[in-house]
Amino acid sequence: MTRPPAPLLPAIVLSLALGACATPVPAGSAAAPDAPASGSGAAAAPALLPKVPQPPERPVAPPQVTDPAIPREQRIAAFVDYTAETYGVDRALVRGVLAQAQRRQSIIDAMNRPAEAVKQWHEYRPIFLNPARIDGGIAFYRQHREALERVAAQTGVPAELIVAIIGVETSYGRVTGNYRVLDALYTLAFDFPRRAPFFAGELAQLFALKQEEPQLDLLALKGSYAGAMGLGQFMPSSYRLWAKDGDGDGRRDLLTHLPDVFASIANYFVVHGWEPGGPVVARASRDPGAEDFVPDGWDPVFPLAELAARGYRPLPGEPVAEGATVLTLQGEAGPEYWLAYRNFYVITRYNRSPMYSLSVHQLAQAIRAGVGTSP
Repeated sequence: MTRPPAPLLPAIVLSLALGACATPVPAGSAAAPDAPASGSGAAAAPALLPKVPQPPERPVAPPQVTDPAIPREQRIAAFVDYTAETYGVDRALVRGVLAQAQRRQSIIDAMNRPAEAVKQWHEYRPIFLNPARIDGGIAFYRQHREALERVAAQTGVPAELIVAIIGVETSYGRVTGNYRVLDALYTLAFDFPRRAPFFAGELAQLFALKQEEPQLDLLALKGSYAGAMGLGQFMPSSYRLWAKDGDGDGRRDLLTHLPDVFASIANYFVVHGWEPGGPVVARASRDPGAEDFVPDGWDPVFPLAELAARGYRPLPGEPVAEGATVLTLQGEAGPEYWLAYRNFYVITRYNRSPMYSLSVHQLAQAIRAGVGTSP
């Protein structure tokens, strides 16, 4: 009997709401280092491999919309103009919808909540790698096998990875958020200056999305406190840019329509550089006396020979690829060393946390092992 998926912990809900498509990484912000990483001791910068090509950075709102020194009502008026001029949305429509938006202090409180003690890998992993989550993923895969495997065949993105994303993000659709997306983005656009350019940009994208997907009700649309929505927790810009109509019905419904959800998550990975059939990670050894190697980002730009020279090598039988970076995590028995390849980097485009990305990968592996080839 399949056990129900475990509910997400509050701290993890926070990290997920701000991850995935909720907080896209600005172009170049998580790039691999152009100089030797800290503690490398290298006399000269190594010859690095090319970075994984990424889509263009998504637009943010201009200063006249987001500068906290400007009175709030003036910023809102500037937002109306910005949205109309940038996306062709009727000004009266924008004003009418904003008039029904509510500032929610609970959203600001959630954004300002002090980060809980950082979990180590051996503490983080069981949140997602547990029998309930694995069994839930196996059951979900088997229930939707045909649709999932069709998308996998079309895109090269493994079906189990799509399922793992849904499992980690929303517990297989059980926890998709209870905030009005309009209220979340409105609050963060005009009352959260630190991230206002991003969230005001997403609020404008929400109006543009409504033009493209008229079935969406902006006054009823629910999601996370950061404005992410649906089973895959897509932000409005991600929805507009990378959501797919998975069954040709003329709509992209990421809230309830699984063919669209599956196709859209797969497309997100394709757009961000997924390599079909490529490895994700490899367990690695570290030579005695090797210096710590902490790269500045997760781009797999270091040739394996360079990493070997630094003392990091894949264990026998582990997969290899042209380039990688080093991931060091604290396991139950001490430090774990991993080589993170191109597809690991692509998973980090969904959520920047390396522990999130490794959890998704390992959950996908567990789901695949459980599903096998039997019904």
